[in-house]
Amino acid sequence: MAQHFLLSAASRTLSLRSIYKAGEDAAYQTFCEMRWPKTDGEAVCPRCGHDETYNIRTRRKFKCKGCHHQFSVTSGTIFASRKMDFVDLLAAICIIVNASKGVSMVQLSRDLDCQYKTAFVLAHKLREAMAQEIQTGEVLDGHVEIDGAYFGGHIRPENRKEDRKDRRLKKHQTGKRRVVVVMRERYGRTLPTVTKTEAEGVELATRNVSRMATLSADEASHWDLLHAGWDVERVNHSEVYSDHGKHTNMAESYFSRLRRMVVGQHHHVSPQYLHQYANHAAWLEDNRRTDNGTLAHIMVSNAMGAPVSRNWKGCWQRAA
Repeated sequence: MAQHFLLSAASRTLSLRSIYKAGEDAAYQTFCEMRWPKTDGEAVCPRCGHDETYNIRTRRKFKCKGCHHQFSVTSGTIFASRKMDFVDLLAAICIIVNASKGVSMVQLSRDLDCQYKTAFVLAHKLREAMAQEIQTGEVLDGHVEIDGAYFGGHIRPENRKEDRKDRRLKKHQTGKRRVVVVMRERYGRTLPTVTKTEAEGVELATRNVSRMATLSADEASHWDLLHAGWDVERVNHSEVYSDHGKHTNMAESYFSRLRRMVVGQHHHVSPQYLHQYANHAAWLEDNRRTDNGTLAHIMVSNAMGAPVSRNWKGCWQRAA
């Protein structure tokens, strides 16, 4: 039997040891090359686009010869005003891309020897960079599977049996329960969206799935409306999970990863941030056959191309 890709040496092309052994200067050069790939890491002014600059080596800054604007390699990116060393930023990216089911922020803060809040904000900034690949605005095509799964809103039962309430009733709900609706091309892109009800997935499909595509869904009654616009295959999960090629196994595979991320690593995810974790899981699913060195370079490139975060700014979250 052939060896699984994730168990092979080809999947391991980057390690924390190699990052710290190369040192701060090598990590800084990696960020420069990812920020300005067309000039092989030579600085380009973000204000006027001039490619001739003075290199202020003592401060790791540049000064444009055209408009005299001073900037650094992280200016205008999600890492703007960063305080961590570049080697630590690269190590954080390596840790996050290596964790196939996510990594807890307590563990990340211990690995990087930083505060929990610093690790929390850094990880969410990287998730914003991941979202640039997931939430592209392009419609899905081919054969698309659509499904929904519920997250959050757990109500802990009372200790004494006589004090316990029926948690199925709406009046006893917390209002924090959310649905992640995923639309996934078979062997293609994954597009998750956080909603309050699974039925909202019909409207999401109208906006995000090509009319030339075919769909797969389960037997939930709200998916009946999909038949008006697409050729839809249905599978009744109470009887069978796969019926001669009719299945939603790719969507279920995504939910399997997301559930293990939420339950196994983070334990609790606020509905305010659930969309970021959903995008994170989708990015991991779409890149599951890519070696970790390439994943780290993709992540750095996305971070260097992402604008300053409006939601995660400074040492802690601030208003936009």
